[in-house]
Amino acid sequence: MIVTIDFNSDEAIYLQLCNQIILGIAMEEFREGDPLPSVRQLADNIGINMHTVNKAYTVLKQEGFVKLDRRKGAVISLNADKIRALEEIEQQLRIVLAKARCRNVTCQEIHELVDQIFLEYTGGNSDAL
Repeated sequence: MIVTIDFNSDEAIYLQLCNQIILGIAMEEFREGDPLPSVRQLADNIGINMHTVNKAYTVLKQEGFVKLDRRKGAVISLNADKIRALEEIEQQLRIVLAKARCRNVTCQEIHELVDQIFLEYTGGNSDAL
């Protein structure tokens, strides 16, 4: 697992870590049941505090991306609650789209951007749109 942390970013390190793991799942670098590195191992590899990794794993668990097992550690476990996921996405999109509207981004530009990003996660398979 290759993780790149921008120590100069305004985004918290644990959020950067969460987002990179979520992107890894979307890009199919991680699959259901794949183990993540131990908290200590990942912290040592990146050069960050163990508590930061632990916080990232806890957030990923709360969001339904991993489950924590005392024997196996953090394991990719995708929550199949699609209705809850859609509600969370809607809340997040409302803010993103409000910002876009304030900057005069059109609906068509948003659709094109969403399609482009979604294609990245499906390996260019336009049937998934």
